[in-house]
Amino acid sequence: MSENKFFKNKRFQIYLPLLLAVVLVIGVFLGLNLNFKGAIKTPDNKFFSISFDKHDKINHVLNYVYESYVDTVDKTKLEESTIRSIIDNLDPHSSYITAEDFRDLNDPLMGKFEGIGIEFNMINDTVMVINPIPGGPSEKIGLMAGDRIVKVEGEDIAGVNISSTEVVHMLKGEKGTEVSISVYRRGVDELIDFTITRDEIPSYSLDIAYMVDDKTGYIKLSRFSATTHNEFRKALDRLKMADMSKLVLDLRGNQGGFMDAAINIADELLEPRNLIVYTDGRNRPKSYAHARRNGAFETQPLIVLIDEWSASASEIIAGAVQDNDRGLIVGRRSFGKGLVQEQVQLGDGSALRLTVARYYTPTGRSIQSPYEAGEQEEYFTSFVDRLMDDKPVEKDSLIHDSLKFETPAGRAVYGGGGIMPDVFVPFRTGENVFFFNKLVNRGLIYQFAFEYSDRNRQALSKYEDSDDFIKNFYVDNLIFNNFIGFINERGVEPKPVELEDSEELIKNYLKAYIGRNIYGNEAFYPVLHEKDAAFKKAVELLQGEQYITYLSPDKY
Repeated sequence: MSENKFFKNKRFQIYLPLLLAVVLVIGVFLGLNLNFKGAIKTPDNKFFSISFDKHDKINHVLNYVYESYVDTVDKTKLEESTIRSIIDNLDPHSSYITAEDFRDLNDPLMGKFEGIGIEFNMINDTVMVINPIPGGPSEKIGLMAGDRIVKVEGEDIAGVNISSTEVVHMLKGEKGTEVSISVYRRGVDELIDFTITRDEIPSYSLDIAYMVDDKTGYIKLSRFSATTHNEFRKALDRLKMADMSKLVLDLRGNQGGFMDAAINIADELLEPRNLIVYTDGRNRPKSYAHARRNGAFETQPLIVLIDEWSASASEIIAGAVQDNDRGLIVGRRSFGKGLVQEQVQLGDGSALRLTVARYYTPTGRSIQSPYEAGEQEEYFTSFVDRLMDDKPVEKDSLIHDSLKFETPAGRAVYGGGGIMPDVFVPFRTGENVFFFNKLVNRGLIYQFAFEYSDRNRQALSKYEDSDDFIKNFYVDNLIFNNFIGFINERGVEPKPVELEDSEELIKNYLKAYIGRNIYGNEAFYPVLHEKDAAFKKAVELLQGEQYITYLSPDKY
């Protein structure tokens, strides 16, 4: 090797480490700038890069957390919190349902559940049996209204601050399984032990159907379940056998359920080919539901009662009746749920209910109330402000030309937030009923009525039936004064003017709840209706000529 080559190679070897260091620094600098968004900094200020598929970030992030997080992670809880976070940023009615909650939510809509078959309430931290469900296992084994369930499987449940939900979970169970309970019964010194075999219990959606007068029938539906149409049709047939020619359908407080049930009910009220409702979504084609068959009550006078708690399937019926000029809507503006959810069952038994479309009334109205994504609480409490405003339809802020539609008869109807009633009936507000509302909100009327019924059950059973009770039982001054003493003991001392303004209403509710504890809904709703302004207005309209006047396009 020549001397020149030797010195050149030696100089190259001297500078080689320096050259490599420069190249490494340049590479790191370029790497950080090119991949900074995916870079993670370690405690010693070094970085390494993670590359995620931009179309599947959530799964990659979850898997990375499972595999690499410093502490143990509960995969189920992390997945559920992630799903809830996604859903919470959509509309107010999309929801995620855990496997644990899924059955409890679906059982009432399927029209049945499995358990011991009682209606109960928590009174003074004790499970009070309001009524054994007729034909259910509790009634068959001898459980009675007024019994207090104090133990379940030997475990005390009285006076231990147990919740109603916990009680339900303890008493419900699969058909054929057994549960042991101990009850206290007034007049019996020892606890009574029962072993009850759980069975299938029907869950009814029709609260009551009765004749108001010689021609007017009344039906109240509390939900729309798989059995609702059959219950409704049987009630219609029974009332028609009693010469019913006019109907009040009460959907107040009915928050919906199965859309198919609502469509079938509407089909009984509308003539064939009348449009009931249609749905439309970004990735769902328009779908129309028409009345298809000859219904059981298509042409006779009809009034539908609604209020702020009437939602979804209730609004489908009210909208179909109103838009087809079939009958009158009486009460207050409904909730305004015009979104359609599709349910997807997930592998672990949980479910996702995702809004996939909006539904529209026959005139094309969307009655969905306005909402902001992620603002569920404001959405679900906004109707309270509307309730307290208590404004008639003519003054409602949502009524303006951009939301105005026209029925075939030329009547004006409005979208944009619930069904607007044809005849507005205000809620009870103002100083004259403030004291009454206070008693109701604290549950004092109900508590006194239950205790009175419980103490006087034998004496109250002297009436032949609910009709006999309604006609001949009165909340006299002795009962009313006992009630005043009852609320005084609980720190409520009314002023004379408060009693004067609300005495008749309090007596009405006391009688209704006493009747319900002994004779069920047949002695409850007819008594309440004596002071029910919306109900009384509906009957008045059906009995006079105003019904036709309101349906006439000349009025508009």
